[in-house]
Amino acid sequence: MSRPAHEPAGRSSKGIGIIVKLLERAPIGLHFDDAAPLLAVESLSVDFRLRNNVAHALRNVSFSLEAGETLALLGESGCGKSVTAKTIMGILDVPPGEVKSGSIRFRGVDLLKLPERKRRSLRSTKVAMVFQDALSALNPVFTVGFQLSEMFTVHRGMSRHDARLKAVEMLEAVRIPDAKSRLDDYPHQFSGGMRQRVVIAMALALDPEVLIADEPTTALDVTVQAQIMSLLDDLRRDRNMGLILITHDMGVVAEIADRIAVMYAGQIVESADAIDVYRQPAHPYTKALLESIPRLDDRGTELAAIGGLPPDLSGLPAGCSFAPRCRFAREECRSDSPPLYDISSERSSRCHYWEAVVSS
Repeated sequence: MSRPAHEPAGRSSKGIGIIVKLLERAPIGLHFDDAAPLLAVESLSVDFRLRNNVAHALRNVSFSLEAGETLALLGESGCGKSVTAKTIMGILDVPPGEVKSGSIRFRGVDLLKLPERKRRSLRSTKVAMVFQDALSALNPVFTVGFQLSEMFTVHRGMSRHDARLKAVEMLEAVRIPDAKSRLDDYPHQFSGGMRQRVVIAMALALDPEVLIADEPTTALDVTVQAQIMSLLDDLRRDRNMGLILITHDMGVVAEIADRIAVMYAGQIVESADAIDVYRQPAHPYTKALLESIPRLDDRGTELAAIGGLPPDLSGLPAGCSFAPRCRFAREECRSDSPPLYDISSERSSRCHYWEAVVSS
């Protein structure tokens, strides 16, 4: 009897997509501290070695995440958001990338100090990632049902029958209509928004405690963007998981982020509760990002833009990295790199003149 096209022989996960490649069986011999933060990144610095110099992709990045919380990592392309995510996941390209210092602790366990085999075992069982390009995250030659069910047969030891039932359950969880009939469809047969839902289902298949979503609404229209964001928010709440949302669009995270960490040139330049960031930004870059959001009541007026270009990460200026583009900059900003000022217990800004920004 011939095997259906969507069920290749054997149970190897080889070639069934980038998400499955990241997985391994549940971690063994790790002792987690339930009293510690769910995820804590401390003073993380990452360099990329170029042909003639070094690019400082991350510089002393620190943040934490608790269960049931949504943290938005916000900033323009090249600021270090995706490098942060890949370093947490342990999938940074090494070389040319290299972690120079810092720690990444999951429930008190420093992931950077784990042997690769143990670190691999945490991927998707504890920390999972939704990649930016849903189409490339799925293997085009296997059905969606096979790719989902293979995760359960390989990593949970389920029978083919039970794994397919579980795959239907996951597709229903991400609100794909008529999920059972879509199991034998290939990735190209899904719309962009539906493919993104499939990728989310695969990331959540092994019940991770932390989900990292890297630009999950890229190339989707506004209506579908809102649907995907609402889905992620509901899943985060229902599963009580920590969600790190990586985006360049302040408008996308306005409704669901609890806290926002704004990144620029490899550093976090402002960190605060989301409502405070939107109501009264404390860093010139954050303020400029907010001013560039189109508004319906500004119809007919020219959109605000941030002049200049981000700095070359292999040749950073002596002072504040944002100073050449900043309307608040003074001589001190060009010569002295600002520390991260604690405005309150829940808020910080990397700006010498944050008070002037807040009051402007």
